Amino acid sequence: MNQSDYIVRNAFPSEFEEIGKLLINVYSQLEGFPKENEMPNYYKMLANIGDFTNHPETELLVAVDANNTILGAVVYFNDMKHYGSGGIATQEQNSGGFRLLGVDTKARGKGIGRFLTEECIKKATDYKRQQLIIHSTLAMKNAWKMYENLGFERSEDLDFMQGELAVFGFRLKIDS
Repeated sequence: MNQSDYIVRNAFPSEFEEIGKLLINVYSQLEGFPKENEMPNYYKMLANIGDFTNHPETELLVAVDANNTILGAVVYFNDMKHYGSGGIATQEQNSGGFRLLGVDTKARGKGIGRFLTEECIKKATDYKRQQLIIHSTLAMKNAWKMYENLGFERSEDLDFMQGELAVFGFRLKIDS
């Protein structure tokens, strides 16, 4: 499978529930990531992922194949005030961000996470944002190398604690 085998587009409301289930499946299987009974509100947010699209300038993006099978998803924020994280990220001006990137376990290793990330970078660039902000956890450390290869740099000022969970910030400076 190569990138010409799938596209990234905005999710349809009829897909929101399926995307929520995909993300719950992905996050609940991450080694070292809190389980649903430990962070019920987080998993409730994943189940209701489509609610993010009620915010202005916020998009739920999906990667789909030729059969319209959902392979992965991410939420793109063109205004950080809707980003909904701890720490200082929501006060960042002229910045985009993305959260809740997940790829179906059956579609891993095919570049879909990178494809979704590149689409977020393109959106931030098209909207003339100065930077793109993301957060990750140690349970998602395998994705850090991909982010760094795309130009993201660790940004400790964006770090925060989500209960017992350490959350790590990254920034990508965008040349306008």
